[in-house]
Amino acid sequence: MQSATLHRRAARAAAVLTVLFLVLLALVAAHWGPLWAVDRDIAVALHHSAIRDHGFTRANRVLTDWFWDPWTMRALLAVAVGWLLWRREWRLALWVAVTTALGTALQQAVKAALDRERPRWPNPVDSANYAAFPSGHALTATVAFGLLLWLLTLHGAPARWLRLMAAVGAVSVLGVGFTRLYLGVHWPSDVLAGWLLGAALVYGAIASYGYARSRTSEREASPEGRVRP
Repeated sequence: MQSATLHRRAARAAAVLTVLFLVLLALVAAHWGPLWAVDRDIAVALHHSAIRDHGFTRANRVLTDWFWDPWTMRALLAVAVGWLLWRREWRLALWVAVTTALGTALQQAVKAALDRERPRWPNPVDSANYAAFPSGHALTATVAFGLLLWLLTLHGAPARWLRLMAAVGAVSVLGVGFTRLYLGVHWPSDVLAGWLLGAALVYGAIASYGYARSRTSEREASPEGRVRP
């Protein structure tokens, strides 16, 4: 019963986050003036700081290019999938792998469809490829740490490990969003979109995995209500 309640709550969270992402997508596609003004003001203010503080700018480049790079995040998830396969948890390994791949596919598809231009500066401090919306760094970090925290919870990790993972995840997800803005390669709404879509994917994975497990348990239950060996 508790598991069923959990995956229903996760499904509702995924639905809300998806709606919020779609609303933001629509506003960006419509070039909504108030959103554009906020995006521009924040981006300009951060860029002015970045071109003045060279040391802090270099630190942000190291963090975004090495520690919080999407390929680093995918490598962490690949290790997690390998560990699950070693434990013969085939379904869970599949869920993590598919969610990771789906995140990459969705962000590339939305980038290509919207084709939002990145900020342009006469004196850039960094550069990036592909379209701006949504931020792939923000999305991938959200998916990676969300899935890792879920896996630790599923496997009964001690509370201190869960708190540590939650803290590291929060710092990383918020931190990578800041680096993308500070380095002038994204608008704030790009980062927000990456967070929303990434979180929707994580909650969607939790909901669908819980539903699949409950259906399997129902099929395996005997007429007497016992689970067959």
